[in-house]
Amino acid sequence: MGKLSISLLLCVFLAACGEVWNAPYGAGDDGREILYTAFTDRPKHLDPAQSYTEDENTFIAQIYEPPLQYHYLRRPYELIPATVEQLPHPRYFAADGRALPDDAPAEAIAESVYELKLRPGIRYQPHPAFALDAAEQPVYLGPGAAEGRQRIADFPQVGTRELVADDYIYQIKRLAHPRLHSPIFGMMAERIVGLRELGDALREAAKTQPADAWFDLDAYPLSGVERVDAQTWRIRIRGKYPQFAYWLAMPFFAPVPREVDRFFAQPGMREKNLTLDWWPVGTGPYMLTENDPNRRMVLSRNPNFRSEPYPCDGEPGDAEAGLLADCGKPMPFIEQAVFTREKEAIPYWNKFLQGYYDASGISSDSFDQAVRVNVGGDVALSDEMRDKGISLLTAVRSSTFYMGFNMQDAVVGGLDEKAAKLRQAVSIAIDQEEFISIFQNGRGIAAQGPIPPGIFGYEDGEAGINRVVYDWVDGRAVRKSPEVARRLMVEAGYPNGRHARTGEPLVLYLDTTGGGMGDKSRLDWLNRQFAKIDVQLVVRSTDFNRFQDKLRKGNFQLFYLGWNADYPDPENFLFLLHGPEGRLQGGANSANYENPVYDRLFLRMKDMENTPERLHIVRQMTDILRYDAPWVFGLHPKSYTLTHRWLKNRKPNDVGNNTLKYQRIDAADRAAARQAWNAPASWPLWTGLLLLVLISLPAILAYRRRERAVVRPS
Repeated sequence: MGKLSISLLLCVFLAACGEVWNAPYGAGDDGREILYTAFTDRPKHLDPAQSYTEDENTFIAQIYEPPLQYHYLRRPYELIPATVEQLPHPRYFAADGRALPDDAPAEAIAESVYELKLRPGIRYQPHPAFALDAAEQPVYLGPGAAEGRQRIADFPQVGTRELVADDYIYQIKRLAHPRLHSPIFGMMAERIVGLRELGDALREAAKTQPADAWFDLDAYPLSGVERVDAQTWRIRIRGKYPQFAYWLAMPFFAPVPREVDRFFAQPGMREKNLTLDWWPVGTGPYMLTENDPNRRMVLSRNPNFRSEPYPCDGEPGDAEAGLLADCGKPMPFIEQAVFTREKEAIPYWNKFLQGYYDASGISSDSFDQAVRVNVGGDVALSDEMRDKGISLLTAVRSSTFYMGFNMQDAVVGGLDEKAAKLRQAVSIAIDQEEFISIFQNGRGIAAQGPIPPGIFGYEDGEAGINRVVYDWVDGRAVRKSPEVARRLMVEAGYPNGRHARTGEPLVLYLDTTGGGMGDKSRLDWLNRQFAKIDVQLVVRSTDFNRFQDKLRKGNFQLFYLGWNADYPDPENFLFLLHGPEGRLQGGANSANYENPVYDRLFLRMKDMENTPERLHIVRQMTDILRYDAPWVFGLHPKSYTLTHRWLKNRKPNDVGNNTLKYQRIDAADRAAARQAWNAPASWPLWTGLLLLVLISLPAILAYRRRERAVVRPS
């Protein structure tokens, strides 16, 4: 018995020595081109009419294909065709229907017409909604279609068909569906001819229909969208709106087939999460094959996806970075992407270091382990990261964070010179460079205006500095001293932080939410910044809903907000300070800033192409904002991403989200690294085995002595 037990233990031990014991994935996946990554927040919507967050775009941008997309490598960002043959060139018409030239003034243009023509041969992913029987009728349409089924995989028969113009038209109609609550309906209803009227008609129809009734949108006309032929459609836009082309690169304008909408609208489907909001259907390179948003989501290669060549050009430095090595090769490269939900940063980080995630951001907890920042502010990888062959990708994001003033407030608001100088003094006193160093680990650049890098109108160097707040010294922007800010306070009527006439101390109120700028250490720092100019800051922390209510009603003095680019155009940032967009009027201008000169320039600029004339107007507008200072321009955050050496073709992209198809995995290199980095420490087992033998040996020897003893007769 003793020999048998020890032999079995040895066999089990030796068999285990050849494996990585803590591997979280199946051993059979080691040689496959599978991307392993993580997500933290579960996506709420995967329906392209409803989705509007970065977390959701991570998934649906790989599945759906709007007509246009962004070039993966070129900067500034550049639109290119996706499913259409070429970029649409709008035709302009006057109110009487006359065709107008391309250089017609914006005020003369009553309508812009965009005509789009599809590339032939684009097909949808396999899906039961397309399954047809011998009579060419849908297999899964009728009573009981959902009975006994919980997942899309429970429908054994699938089919496909070619993408047609009607699919794009159907999705535009879905934006007006009253039960979908598309976040862009209001904005698009102002632009797309007839969309508001369609919304009104659908709302009336909904009053007489059961809550779960299917609306056949083909039965409701949309005057501003016309089917020319099976591959071509036209969209009529009110006035001149060049930014509409950017919207055509968003999932809102991706195709949704009528039969897919009808399939999911059948009784019993919604109760089992068999909806388009849970199981998206597209023509893109990937399809969602596993959806457990609390644990794991899997994108698998769409077998019906046409091959698309990897780009052969980009911006300077791309070739040296190896980003052009796959020039012309058919995409996608990765066969599957596995997203695992990680709620805590430390487990995510440790799995990345073990090679079980292919890329990772850098949390504050792991920053010092990952990178080193020298005295000049330059960032480099730590020795540990370099030894593993890890690369660091950095990019300034197309985002702006700022502190805003309520321009309707009696103390900090108004366009008079004294109020402007008070806001200028605050802008100088708040040391954004120090904030970035302390709270962002250096991950950001101080904003000189509302427009971030990568967007037309942003200017680097001396030409782009905010001369109200900075001086240009020895080739760099240097923040003006607190003494300059205190002089401005005197000119504003607050010497030593007290009202020049009454002697009352100046007290300002900041409304914020918990977390972020509501964090105690950040608020302590902010109090010290205001103390430089002898201003007392009172922080009123509240929950998010109450904070938003204060903004809507104008019951605040100071606030913190940020804005991420919807599309790479200065209009998308400058409209945040356009007078008619005031928050009190229901717009996005939370500062309620209104300057007639700025507003006139905005109306000229917003519909222009990116020309030197437009740049001149943007400069004028930015200088007005710098002087009036309705915002304390904060920072443009910088993203830091670590990638393992086996992950190829990774480049940060803020506006184009369909990036998975460009990336490639060297699966053999990854498997070898995992084996090397996760080799089990076998000495505890050997030690345990030896102890077991030593403990057992006396008993075994005693047993053997008894067995061999000679039994003598009595």
